[in-house]
Amino acid sequence: MATTAEIVARAEALYQDLDFTAAREWKSAAEGRKVVGYMPIYVPREIIHAAGMLPLGVLGGGDQLEVIHGDAYYQSYICRIPRSTIELGVSGKLDFVDGMLFPSICDVIRNLSGMWKLMFPEVLAKYFDVPQNYIDEIGGNYYVNELQELREELEKLGGAKITDDALRASIAVYNDNRKLIRELYGLRAETPWKAPSAEVYLVMRAGLVLPVEAHNEMLTDYIGVARAEDRPMRDNCRIVLTGVFCEQPPLNLIKSLELAGCYVVDDDLLLITRWLIGDVPTDGDPIQNLADAFLHHSESTAAKYEPSQEEKGKFLVRQVRDTNAEGVIFASPSFCDPALLDRPMLQNVLSDAKVPYIAFKYAENSGQMQPIREQAGTFADSIKLWSGA
Repeated sequence: MATTAEIVARAEALYQDLDFTAAREWKSAAEGRKVVGYMPIYVPREIIHAAGMLPLGVLGGGDQLEVIHGDAYYQSYICRIPRSTIELGVSGKLDFVDGMLFPSICDVIRNLSGMWKLMFPEVLAKYFDVPQNYIDEIGGNYYVNELQELREELEKLGGAKITDDALRASIAVYNDNRKLIRELYGLRAETPWKAPSAEVYLVMRAGLVLPVEAHNEMLTDYIGVARAEDRPMRDNCRIVLTGVFCEQPPLNLIKSLELAGCYVVDDDLLLITRWLIGDVPTDGDPIQNLADAFLHHSESTAAKYEPSQEEKGKFLVRQVRDTNAEGVIFASPSFCDPALLDRPMLQNVLSDAKVPYIAFKYAENSGQMQPIREQAGTFADSIKLWSGA
């Protein structure tokens, strides 16, 4: 079995590859294969997988891509992810993608879906909406229709029917993926020195470009060797990182938090991978099962409508309690309306629960980590002082 270093090295190579070589090789390995890209946050990848297509996570260009053309399409006072995604498109790095899904995150991503239709008319481009009414007979029926519409569009793209049996099989393999991810997050929460957050992030992110079956193998291998490996435990405080559900932070930001004395024991990074809580049933109507899972068994986040405002922030307090965290770090992309609008309400709930927190903003191409590291280090030191008081 590979070592943790070898597994992480492979995951990091996939992370750095903005030409998406692994996905290109998968597509070229058999005639007629299709690749469907999706932006961060939830899309029903099970339907793409059941169509025999590869779901490909497109998370912008990160800190490796110089945005030249993309800045001409968007104003400067919005987040960077749409501009760098446009740059990936016009530079030909996504020229092998047959479809792009733009999930319901914010108005910027809604606008980006329309831009994609104009710029790349030969590519299936769809804004994938979700309900804001969680009554089964209203929002549930609406969402079933949205899922069925996506199913029909992918059938048209692939030239073949997506059967219920294929959907059930895809749900089962993604249930396995979610189970392994819960196990990985449980390992980190229990022994964060054995599964550093930068490594966990890279292994998780590999799942956005690999077939889910290959990612399940990688997760299984990493969990096994990480659990068995003897690593030194540091005197770090335990924190929950939140607000990072869409535009991803630079890898160095995640590393800087741990170098500053913070063990990240929970987060909302790459929330697409664990949006649905628990297993989705594999018997009965698969479309209905996916709809019910989203409405009644999914994560809470600023990018998702909350039917009960009384629940706002309570999920974050539960994260703190369940992982024995000692504080919360709000890290939001600059100009991220969902994260920044929710943050004051979440901070009020944390204050009532007497949970310490700090906040800062970032962009996916942030280069200067020293101020963030100093702020996080001061936060970690203050938690240690409070804990010892």
